Amino acid sequence: MEKEKQQDSKENEQLEQNKQEQPLSFTSKIVTIGIAGGLFWGLIGYLTYLFKFTKIPPSLILSPWALGEWKNEQLGQWIGILSIGLVSILVAFLYKITLVKINNMLAGLAYGVVLWIIVFYLLNPMFIDLPTITKLDRNTVITTICLYLLYGVFIGYSISFEYHENQQKGTSYSNK
Repeated sequence: MEKEKQQDSKENEQLEQNKQEQPLSFTSKIVTIGIAGGLFWGLIGYLTYLFKFTKIPPSLILSPWALGEWKNEQLGQWIGILSIGLVSILVAFLYKITLVKINNMLAGLAYGVVLWIIVFYLLNPMFIDLPTITKLDRNTVITTICLYLLYGVFIGYSISFEYHENQQKGTSYSNK
C-alpha cells in the first residue's frame, strides 16, 4: 500500500498539469512587448490610414528598401505592419536602456514624442515617400502624434511595469 502511494505520488509529479512553467526572462518580455506594441499600433495606424485620418500608410517603413508599386498595395501594408513589429523590438530595448527605471506614464509620453520627432524630422530624408511636416495636413500630423504618444506609453509603461514588478519580487535583471 505504501509503495502504491509513493508510485502514485511520483506519477502525479510527472504529469504535465502538475508542472509549473518557468517565468519569461526580462529580455523575452521586452521582445514580446516590442512585437505586440508594433503589431497592434501598426494595425491601428493602418486603420487610421484606411479611414483617411492620416495620409501615411504602414508601408512607409518599406520605402527606403523596397522597389515597385507592390508596397503601396494591401500586401505592402501587411508587410509594413510586420516590419513595424520587428523594428519595435529595437525601440523597446532602447526604452529599456534609457528609461526603464522611471515608473510613470509621462516617460512613455515623452518617449513617444521623441520617436515622432526622430521619424518625422531626422529620418525624413530616408523615407522618400514621407512629405516634410509643412506639407502634411493637420489631420495627419495630429493623428500621427497621437499614435506615437499611445505607442510610447504602451512600450514605456509595459516595460517599466515589468521591471518594477520584478524588482519588488526581488528578481534582478541586471545581467539578463
